[in-house]
Amino acid sequence: MDFSVARRNMVESQLRTNKITQDALLDAMREVPRELFLPKRVQHLSYVDEDAPLGNARYETEPMVLATMIQALDVRPDDFVLIVGAATGYSAAVLGRLAKTVFAVEEDETLSGTASSTLTALACDNAVVVEGALTGGLAQEAPYDAILLNGAVSAVPEALVGQLKEGGRLVAVIRETDDTTGRLVLVAKQDGVVSERLVANASIPFLSGFEPKPAFAF
Repeated sequence: MDFSVARRNMVESQLRTNKITQDALLDAMREVPRELFLPKRVQHLSYVDEDAPLGNARYETEPMVLATMIQALDVRPDDFVLIVGAATGYSAAVLGRLAKTVFAVEEDETLSGTASSTLTALACDNAVVVEGALTGGLAQEAPYDAILLNGAVSAVPEALVGQLKEGGRLVAVIRETDDTTGRLVLVAKQDGVVSERLVANASIPFLSGFEPKPAFAF
């Protein structure tokens, strides 16, 4: 399989045709070799528009949804960015080409090690993977200009919103239940007021620790 051709086709056929218009983002996704962030058994899915399974109920978010989320964040060259759920580091590599500094928190030791190694091999020097619980974000490096939740959540924790700078943005896919179609939303903090805007509908697997709580049964 010629991954470079598949990567170019992904950008032209999936992203450009679905309202991804930011040139810097398109360039980043044209340049970052997604196949290097996936286990060999699923590398054939590198540029297919579906979530790539990594094992242990973890996934790399499908390219179209990830691109939509990043575009909604409107990342700038001097931005300080947090990714909640580094997985194997693909989103950090993409965002590292757009932002000044990227911190990516990951609680799975195997995934965090893979992410760090791959980012180092690709000289993504401004992207750092930190091992830790996902639900708490990374308060010690806050506040952030932008936060990406790399997986669906049943609700956005206030603790993560609290790690945004004034004028900061957070993007997430919210699914209230397993059967609910996800809502890709942009959360913004402006003048101390937090607002939420629907960007698109999207369904991706839940991020570990952010699943809906089981309903009480009589």
